[in-house]
Amino acid sequence: MRLSLTLFCLLLFICPYGQTTVIKAKSYLDIRAGKLIVPAVLIIENGLIKEINPKTIPEGAAIIDLGSKTILPGLMDMHVHLEINLDPGYNFHPVTENASKRVLRAASNAKLTLMSGFTTVRNMGQTHPSRILIDVALSEASDKDWIEAPRIIPSGHMLSITGGHGDPAMHGGFSEGVMDLGPENGVADGVDEVIKATRYQIKYGARVIKIMATAGVFSLENTVGAQQFTYEEMKAIVDEARRHEVKVAAHAHGTEGIISAIHAGVASIEHGSILDDIAINLMKEKGVYLVPTTALMDLLADSYDKLDKRIVEKAKYVTALGRESHSKAFKLGVRVAMGTDAPLVPHGKNALEITAMVKRGMKPLEAIRASTINSADLLGIKDRGELKAGLLADIIAVEGNPLDQIEILEKVYFVMKGGKIYKHQH
Repeated sequence: MRLSLTLFCLLLFICPYGQTTVIKAKSYLDIRAGKLIVPAVLIIENGLIKEINPKTIPEGAAIIDLGSKTILPGLMDMHVHLEINLDPGYNFHPVTENASKRVLRAASNAKLTLMSGFTTVRNMGQTHPSRILIDVALSEASDKDWIEAPRIIPSGHMLSITGGHGDPAMHGGFSEGVMDLGPENGVADGVDEVIKATRYQIKYGARVIKIMATAGVFSLENTVGAQQFTYEEMKAIVDEARRHEVKVAAHAHGTEGIISAIHAGVASIEHGSILDDIAINLMKEKGVYLVPTTALMDLLADSYDKLDKRIVEKAKYVTALGRESHSKAFKLGVRVAMGTDAPLVPHGKNALEITAMVKRGMKPLEAIRASTINSADLLGIKDRGELKAGLLADIIAVEGNPLDQIEILEKVYFVMKGGKIYKHQH
């Protein structure tokens, strides 16, 4: 009977809600203790971890034997753009595709992300000008199990100044008056407009707000690091979001914009390419997270011949300083949460960022914590990020010890989200 039930569950990739499932493996990683525990026996019930290494296994439970594998909590990526793929020239066509295509692509990329072991992601800003919030819909579809996808924290439209890094019209080469967007699309100027833009995203389901504190690489501003939103605008956004218990993340390359965003009260700095001692110390003092997106700096360096000439010089400037800034921030103990900026790191290859963080000087355990408990802390949620009784059964398995060889995380053999099996390779 037990064997039949086990086979039934595996064939359907799901065990009935309420059915007890037992996962066995060689070991599991205790994130907080920082070591592998042998053996690994996890009791799963109603989508939660009920018990670890119990004295007895419940009668009638479905058994999943992962053999020599190592079990970890599901990984988290705090900076993805699920709706975007890049063409060979690194263009992402924000204004030449309809929203329907973007939704379908986002669902496909979400599945790739889940199958690579990432069970929670934070989608960092819609680039399409439609007022339809694509990632909010995608988040709901994931929660209702309509699609195979991670748990998605949506942000709606990123907030940008007119003509700023997050203004979709900046990528289209439009003449004046052709595509003048407003707060509902995330394009806002002045305190009143940014408050309205923030309220609009939250009204329609955003659970984090992303702001463009500085210029960027792939839009057509002349500089990559110049501050765009003023301090007063950023403070208004943070204050309004806080009233709704929503955190704010700031895209920021340049030091001036980074420091202004920190003083305004953001929860995280995305990219943080040009960090000086003042910015690093301020981040440590206020507990602001760095989401470094550091792997893309290596990938971009291999792709300069594919980029628009207007972008190449900015990319070269940022990648050189970014590697140095990230290594310094890691060494000095800035709080770090993992983020890829996918598709700049390809969807489904998200673990390349974890490897890159180790390359920049992190210890493997620190990089894994950045991808689990630190990310959960940044999100302000306590139901995931580690293997512990009472938490969500978001579980992955790899072959070997990632504390010795971090690249192991780039090949995941088993993925469970909320007690449901999405991937099981032998």
